Amino acid sequence: MSAKMVRLLGVGKQYSNCRYVLRNISFDLHKGEFAYVTGVSGAGKTTLLKLLFGMEKASEGQIYVNNRDLGSLNKNRLFQYRREVGFVFQDFKLLPDLTVFDNVSLPLEIRNMSPKEIDYRVKGVLSLVGLSDRADDYPPVLSGGEQQRIAIARSIVGKPSLLLADEPTGNLDSTNAREVMALFQEIREMGTTVLIATHDEALMQMFPTRTIELQHGEMMADKGAAK
Repeated sequence: MSAKMVRLLGVGKQYSNCRYVLRNISFDLHKGEFAYVTGVSGAGKTTLLKLLFGMEKASEGQIYVNNRDLGSLNKNRLFQYRREVGFVFQDFKLLPDLTVFDNVSLPLEIRNMSPKEIDYRVKGVLSLVGLSDRADDYPPVLSGGEQQRIAIARSIVGKPSLLLADEPTGNLDSTNAREVMALFQEIREMGTTVLIATHDEALMQMFPTRTIELQHGEMMADKGAAK
């Protein structure tokens, strides 16, 4: 079995009103694994992804990603860590005043990559998501499915080892949702660990894989985990 990419040990998240959003969450994800985290709205899916992305800190327990303890990272190291993780949002979060090319290149600009390397990488991921011909367009003229594929291109242009996606098909029709899910499968086949938060039963049946089920912030089931 391949090495562990993600390890959660007794992870809990509690906000100031004493309400637990997550409680006693423990599971591993191996390198190159594809999995869903599912549950009804309010189950804790988004909070779990935010903890893995380093947007929020766990109140208890430990989170390790690629052998790094997220709870021990200072601000600079956390910033560095987040460069190595892709995050796809449900509402795309594209900048409307920038072209598709410039939206996708943003993570590389932050790293001060050379224009030649940026051009090579951006053209590569736009080809992967099937939108090479839209590089000079602006997000508002794209369809929802196209915008989501651009958001995915931006999330993988930095070659992340872990890709997190929060309800990535929630705003898409069924055809576009299938295309986006097929794209995630392709990204996984390239060696990236993929964790998708979704409650779309039909899509999970169409693209079956390991499913971690949350209910009221607690882990109720872990179906299809590698032994």
